Amino acid sequence: MDALILHSPILAVAIPLFAAFATPLVGRVSPRARDVFVIASLVFLQFVVILLARDVYEVGIRVYTLGALSPTQTIPEDYMVPVRLIFEVDGLGALMAIITSVVALSGTIYSIVSIKPETGQDRFYSLLLLLVVGMMGIQLTGDMFNLFVFLEILSISGAALAAFRTRFVDAVEGGFKYIIVSSVGALFLLLAIGIFYGQYNALNIAAIASAMQYSVLDQVALALILAALLMKSGAVPSHWWVPDTYTPAPAGTSSVMYASSLACLAATFRMVFSLYGVQMSLAAVGWIIIIAGVLSMFIGVTMALRQTDIKRLMVYHVISQEGYMLLGVGVGLAVLGNPQAIAAYGREAIAGGLFHVINNAFYKGLLLLTAEALLFRLGTRDLNKMGGMGRTMKWTCGFFLIGALAISGIPPFNGFASKLMIYESTYQFNPMLTVIALIVSIMTLASFTKVFQSAFTGPALPEYREVREVPMSMKLGMGVLAAATVFMSLFPSVVVDSIIYPATDALLDQSGYIAAVMGGG
Repeated sequence: MDALILHSPILAVAIPLFAAFATPLVGRVSPRARDVFVIASLVFLQFVVILLARDVYEVGIRVYTLGALSPTQTIPEDYMVPVRLIFEVDGLGALMAIITSVVALSGTIYSIVSIKPETGQDRFYSLLLLLVVGMMGIQLTGDMFNLFVFLEILSISGAALAAFRTRFVDAVEGGFKYIIVSSVGALFLLLAIGIFYGQYNALNIAAIASAMQYSVLDQVALALILAALLMKSGAVPSHWWVPDTYTPAPAGTSSVMYASSLACLAATFRMVFSLYGVQMSLAAVGWIIIIAGVLSMFIGVTMALRQTDIKRLMVYHVISQEGYMLLGVGVGLAVLGNPQAIAAYGREAIAGGLFHVINNAFYKGLLLLTAEALLFRLGTRDLNKMGGMGRTMKWTCGFFLIGALAISGIPPFNGFASKLMIYESTYQFNPMLTVIALIVSIMTLASFTKVFQSAFTGPALPEYREVREVPMSMKLGMGVLAAATVFMSLFPSVVVDSIIYPATDALLDQSGYIAAVMGGG
């Protein structure tokens, strides 16, 4: 067990990577053997992530170095461009690893039956596992260039999954748009990496942070990084690709692809806090993120209200909900240089934003799966052609209500808990921001009331009267995320104290991050 814990950072990436390449070989034995192998790999990944997270919360930051005499070896002070792959796992990395493993497991279980009508299932599962590799790598790596590599793995697999059902024109269009956005974002990030390497002769995040001068070139690099990662996360004004990419994605992958956007959002937070920290123009950068958050909240929800395509409606809420996360973390970033403000409300604002990340990964992922369940049984995403499904699809209706009440911020659900933390902290920073967030929450409730009324209430159309509930694997996939949502709704303080605050403190403690990697701690 000690060896498993020691090597857990690299195993979190190696397990899905090995499974991705082994899946087609196992698929030659039988489809059932392949399904069991993929699920078993992700269950094992979940176990490893739990061990890793517990170790981080009990011991502190974990550094794992490949290419050294010992995996725990740090960078020596007299280093010269060490050719090593360094993983750094702190509270934020543990939080995102938990999200990735849970959502990936639920989405894969959901896909066992839902993907059966499609051809090329071996390729589907390999791509899904590679997407998990990219998400894990982005969160756990301690090197800028490897961040770029893992982002490319995420982008290529995500684009292929979005366009997987090539017989649909909108799927091909969505995959094409995703690869365009990914290519532009990757170019921006690679240019920023080149700027750092040219100035500091280093690629390690901690090494660059310790030498950061915040020169004009560093400011250019920051702008490139923010543009790249916010574009990949789907925040306004780079949100145009999100509905076209996520809507036609195969059942089971929508929730995982959404989690990949959250991984890019968390990478943004890592860059501004751990890489730049208090050396940058905090108020200016903080307000950039706040404005991006407010625009994402408002534009996302207003576009959702006018949709009749149930999945497209929910995808627009992806954009809107990310706005809350950007708002909370942006407020904390804006006052990062003021210890009094951080203690009063800045830390709570960041915690609220991070709590909303994990909440949305679970209940928003759940809502996307319920939309896919309706499509699976009815063959349509048009709300105007639905009705009465609450009578025949009781489990799906129940799961939808859990997700809808949570995302709308109705107490006692976890969405209310994270939104309340954001409301209270942002009000002390700027009351108008809280007013806007409250209005968006009311509009979100109106949007999902419309969906519930259209899809689940009233009489069923004649052609849908014989419709039955989705198969057990799809219910189980939704049940995993529903159970996680209910648990965090019943015990929000436990989640915040044990998972969210450690992630928040990891972002605020730039010196601790540098010391852990550079051997100064």
